[in-house]
Amino acid sequence: MKIEHPHDWNVSYDRAREIQNELRGKLILHDENLPDKIKTIAGADISYSRGSNTFFAVVMILDFPTMEIIEQASSSGMIDFPYIPGLLTFREGPVLLEAFRKLSLSPDIIIFDGQGIAHPRGIGLASHMGLFLNTPSIGCAKTRLVGSYDEAGNEPGDFSPLVHNGETRGAVLRTKKKVNPVFVSQGHKIGFDMAIDITLSSCRGYRLPEPTRKAHLAVNEIRLKQEKSETGLNLSPLV
Repeated sequence: MKIEHPHDWNVSYDRAREIQNELRGKLILHDENLPDKIKTIAGADISYSRGSNTFFAVVMILDFPTMEIIEQASSSGMIDFPYIPGLLTFREGPVLLEAFRKLSLSPDIIIFDGQGIAHPRGIGLASHMGLFLNTPSIGCAKTRLVGSYDEAGNEPGDFSPLVHNGETRGAVLRTKKKVNPVFVSQGHKIGFDMAIDITLSSCRGYRLPEPTRKAHLAVNEIRLKQEKSETGLNLSPLV
């Protein structure tokens, strides 16, 4: 898969924030380059053990709407950038891009386990990666990073706007009855309504949409297998 290179990764924390501010204006927040009929959708996720700086990434391309797996790619690498809220992309981005680089296919759309524009500077992981990959992208996070909202209804498809600094930055979306909602936000080249529709259409009875749910299961399996081979211990997933 072709990847753009708008900046280096080996930067200071202040420079990282400057890069986010510079890139924010390049985001396209309406549907662009989406086919009339979406045929493929990708999910991406990262896994690592607490205290380790070895990260594992999986990108999985699924058929849409059957959610059957078409292609999977993985990568791993040592990460030096520390965990800093709002700068997650500089920690996870390089190993994720390495997995995307291995794909022979290019998906129509990508869902990331992370934020899109629901971010302090309006450019979370899904938005940042969408620019690198030049592909429509959606952030579907399990927790809120910024914003306030009213409780969403209890039926699948019910949502409440996520508002930050007077702007709607996403939707608090109920994907399963009596289960905590997810936080959906536009990444790049996608509109608000489409981001919600695609996320909901990708769910198959679980809280998380299938692309990121399957990527999450696969990356944890890869990490555990690697760590078990290195230590001989019976390890359990932490991330």
